[in-house]
Amino acid sequence: MSLQLPAGIEQRLVRHRLARCSASMRELQEELRVSREQAEVLRDEAADDELRAIVSETPSALADHRDSRQHYLAISRHLEHLEHAIAALEHEQNELLDRLA
Repeated sequence: MSLQLPAGIEQRLVRHRLARCSASMRELQEELRVSREQAEVLRDEAADDELRAIVSETPSALADHRDSRQHYLAISRHLEHLEHAIAALEHEQNELLDRLA
């Protein structure tokens, strides 16, 4: 069962949801920008630690490489999550804009 709202109220609700959606998207895009910068640093650190592990062949160097690689993989998963969340918000935003038209 669907509730029919008067056109003016529905338009205001859609505009309010659209504003919230836009604000959320801006926040996620900023978080994505920062996370990408962090991912670059972690990727470089993992590559450096890998080279140290190859050259030194010590257990501590191998552990450092394993840890830095895990951090890079974790932020990569976070980036993927952010990209999916932004895509979902873009989809919601498009649906809301269609309802306004």
